Amino acid sequence: MRNGPVLITSFRPWRAHQRSNSSHDLVAELYASKNRLPADTVWLPQLPVSFELAPIRVINEIGRLRPRVVICCGMAENRAVLAIERQAKRWQGQGPLLSLQTSAAVSSLLSGTRLSEISEDAGSYVCNHLYYSVLKFIDQANWPTVAIFIHIPLLSAANKKLIFDDFVAITAQLAADELIL
Repeated sequence: MRNGPVLITSFRPWRAHQRSNSSHDLVAELYASKNRLPADTVWLPQLPVSFELAPIRVINEIGRLRPRVVICCGMAENRAVLAIERQAKRWQGQGPLLSLQTSAAVSSLLSGTRLSEISEDAGSYVCNHLYYSVLKFIDQANWPTVAIFIHIPLLSAANKKLIFDDFVAITAQLAADELIL
């Protein structure tokens, strides 16, 4: 059994046309209704959309809290479903591509979900960079912490309930220690 809380992060909006960030909106609503997330959930909201600052803030919280689960969340405007990222990548200039994978059994996390999928591409922006930094830190620290990144699509009246239910189910499975490789 792993110890420590469940740490969930979300970003602030980063483009002028965005009034909010779906990752923040989803977690804010779930966090306000404490009975939908694990009781020991800690939320780190409004991460800056910055290659330098976002990993610093999250890794500092990981070091302070030593969570058993880290769920980093970001918005994916061009996706229609909740996407669990299997891996993060780092490009080494002209050198080879490096990738790190989560220790969670992501295929099993889809059990019982209705509007979710596994993604092999966390993108090339801050989300991917944060995810890679978190996975690398946990690996180097040799902690039993499990980290995943979930991309949240834009929320609408048509998808909101399904996205919320899927997120709650995935979080509950991770928090219960059920799906660790």
